[in-house]
Amino acid sequence: MPHTLNAYQQAIGEPLPDWSPRALPARAPILGRYCRLEPLDPQRHADDLYAAYSQAPDDRDWTYLPVGPFASAADYRAHAERAAANSDFLHYAVIDLKTERAVGTLALMRMDPANGVIEVGFVVFSPLLQRTPISTEAQYLLMHYVFDTLGYRRFEWKCDNLNAPSLRAAERLGFRFEGIFLQATVYKGRNRDTAWFSIIDSEWPALRAGFAQWLAPENFDAQGQQRRSLAQIRTEL
Repeated sequence: MPHTLNAYQQAIGEPLPDWSPRALPARAPILGRYCRLEPLDPQRHADDLYAAYSQAPDDRDWTYLPVGPFASAADYRAHAERAAANSDFLHYAVIDLKTERAVGTLALMRMDPANGVIEVGFVVFSPLLQRTPISTEAQYLLMHYVFDTLGYRRFEWKCDNLNAPSLRAAERLGFRFEGIFLQATVYKGRNRDTAWFSIIDSEWPALRAGFAQWLAPENFDAQGQQRRSLAQIRTEL
């Protein structure tokens, strides 16, 4: 990373004379081409979400989360009510614009506006959302909001280092792997070594251009299959 020297010839970080603390995310919808992100509202979203999650053949999507699985719609609604009331998180319901139904959730968390750092987490995408353009666009919409609207410097992704699907998703979305924090937390009665990833503001313009090309309607055939992958598009930029 760039650095400069102080009066003692010690290396120090580059000055940020124009930096000021950023705003916290607003509790407002974020609209995309394929989906809309809405702050989680249990009364409006919980039933759709539980129905969407119930499409899964088993409970493996909850293995690496500190909550779930849920035995009933009432149990899930109780979780959604706790999540929506937690001021340390801003949980969003992902709304499929074709059906106007909630098909998954994700959250902004560990918000540090003084330093311009924020994390995306609690990603729970149902089978109705997984491996669709919506799943990528939902992540892109949060990145775009954090970097381009709020002006944050750093966007983080963290997961259990044994969570192979999450590791692959972070890499596909353009996050940079930064290392593993050993024995970082305990959840569901077991150890978690946490893998850290980030995107910083200087990396965002190139990633944004790649997302724009991948999400364009012409990148999908009549069956909705991608013509070019995100990785391929980025190598061509």
